[in-house]
Amino acid sequence: MHESFQLVVFSLDEQKYALRLAVVERVVRMVAVTPLPGAPEHVMGIINLQGQIIPVINMRRILDLPEREIRLNDQLIIVHSTRRTFALYVDSVIGNTEKRQEEITKIETVYNGIQYIEGIIKFEDGLTLIHNPEQFLSDDEVVRLQKMIQSQPEKPVSEIKTSEISKPKIAKRKLRPPRK
Repeated sequence: MHESFQLVVFSLDEQKYALRLAVVERVVRMVAVTPLPGAPEHVMGIINLQGQIIPVINMRRILDLPEREIRLNDQLIIVHSTRRTFALYVDSVIGNTEKRQEEITKIETVYNGIQYIEGIIKFEDGLTLIHNPEQFLSDDEVVRLQKMIQSQPEKPVSEIKTSEISKPKIAKRKLRPPRK
């Protein structure tokens, strides 16, 4: 019997990447991120996700990709590692797929010592790197972030509400009669 697993596939620029579905809580639209002074370079800041303050990690910085302006259709993948819940800032989430364990090429067989990457999977349109979110934050960074978050003064923080997650907001506008 072949062991299978599910992946969440996302993109940055034109390249596809993946995470194991087991570590993904949900995907939400991008919201304003509150900067966190002194945070590690790849941490954009924090958001308030239904009462839980979580750091936002910029995948472009992790992967050493060029920065770009944040767009309205960018997304956050809410991820649980064994040490911390955090959000990954990505261009878009493409979807999820199921693959067999033997379809993964372990990264060690290609190149030993690459951080963040668990393996490589082949799709019809190319290779996709599977990331290991356990390695996005070191133990020291997790402890430092926790202290920074706890020491934040009571002030407004970007907040995602359940209503914003479940249904998109549609701008209401009045229709004008056609011109004659």
